[in-house]
Amino acid sequence: MRDELRADLLEVGRLLVSMAEAARTAMGHATEALLTADREICETVIARDVEINDLQRQVDQLVYDTLARQAPVATDLRLVITGIQISLDIERMGDLAMHVAKTALRRYPAPAVPPELRGVITSMGEVADRMAGKVGLVLTTQNATLGAELESDDDAMDDLQRQLFNVLLHREWPHGAEAAIDGALLGRFYERYADHAVNAGRQVVYLVTGETSEPPGVA
Repeated sequence: MRDELRADLLEVGRLLVSMAEAARTAMGHATEALLTADREICETVIARDVEINDLQRQVDQLVYDTLARQAPVATDLRLVITGIQISLDIERMGDLAMHVAKTALRRYPAPAVPPELRGVITSMGEVADRMAGKVGLVLTTQNATLGAELESDDDAMDDLQRQLFNVLLHREWPHGAEAAIDGALLGRFYERYADHAVNAGRQVVYLVTGETSEPPGVA
């Protein structure tokens, strides 16, 4: 039974890493589509969100089956329980990438990002990519120190969101309210994406150390 439990736990970990990689790819492609007004990429990101959702369902089912069949304890139990929360956070990251793609698609064929915002949106996409990549690495290595580093990455995303709002709220903003609303929503999507990455990292820290910390508010 112990070998079967170990196999289940390894599969949970594998599925979570696959989810993290898919969420990273989704946001990378969504950012590219946003900056290039590429309709085909937008539609691909939106269509492939179902794959992340399916991976989450697989994680949940495997976790419930493992709890029922194996009655794990100690670190094994922590892995099973945290697997559910991590899958929820990564699934939400995928949803947020889809929201970015939908924003780009809604404005097609016009670009959704005016020139004044291209620099900061590009930087937000780079931070999001770095954080999602780190989530996958943290899940693979169960490195609590690396998981804690996501906090400082999130600070960088928060700084970028403030820069974005400074541009949007400048009295010489030339693109009107609708473009400003789109810009504010995009900033929100990237900022929430980062928060969910932090939450996933915190769950790994809990898995490794048994210690918890207060998560950021996420939606």
